[in-house]
Amino acid sequence: MAELVLAGPQYRRSGTIRLRIVEGGFGTVQEPDLRVNGTRFVAGDREIPINGATCRELAAAAGIDAGAAEDLYTDGGGVDPDEILGADAEAAQHIEECFGLGQEALTKFAPQTTPVLWPEHFDLAISLDEVNYGVSAGDTHLDEPYAYAGPWEPRQGSFWNASFGAARPVRLLPGATALLEFFTEARDQAARGRA
Repeated sequence: MAELVLAGPQYRRSGTIRLRIVEGGFGTVQEPDLRVNGTRFVAGDREIPINGATCRELAAAAGIDAGAAEDLYTDGGGVDPDEILGADAEAAQHIEECFGLGQEALTKFAPQTTPVLWPEHFDLAISLDEVNYGVSAGDTHLDEPYAYAGPWEPRQGSFWNASFGAARPVRLLPGATALLEFFTEARDQAARGRA
């Protein structure tokens, strides 16, 4: 949904794939105004159940064409626009909560920077002083939501436990304060590693 129904159509109309966290889910930052709230797709005043529909059908119901932004990135979600979707309400709520905590922590960590939900990776992130900080919904690295810090230049030491930097499952960082502490420690560790 993030990549094919929100970001792709937004890119074709407004030139950006950036998405944002909104109450109840996530949405576009430019036209068209589209959101996913839990297991429902919201387009204007219409709320459409995601379960059992395809991205192409959902996009058509909103008067847009489904599809990723072309020639912008190569590592998308791999979902076909005609694949039937199934959205688990409990999992959607958990991811929504993790992104909400991430939004709160990243905003406190770097108030001058707006966190972006990147559709091709489905992670909420910022870049600050050549380090990416964020919360992923889960991927091939870890199949559950996790916080991460990814220095643009690799760092050494026990803090850096992932090939791209450092990662911690959100379940081990209960609350926005714990996420903020992780981001702060990552910033300090990254600064020491550059010296």
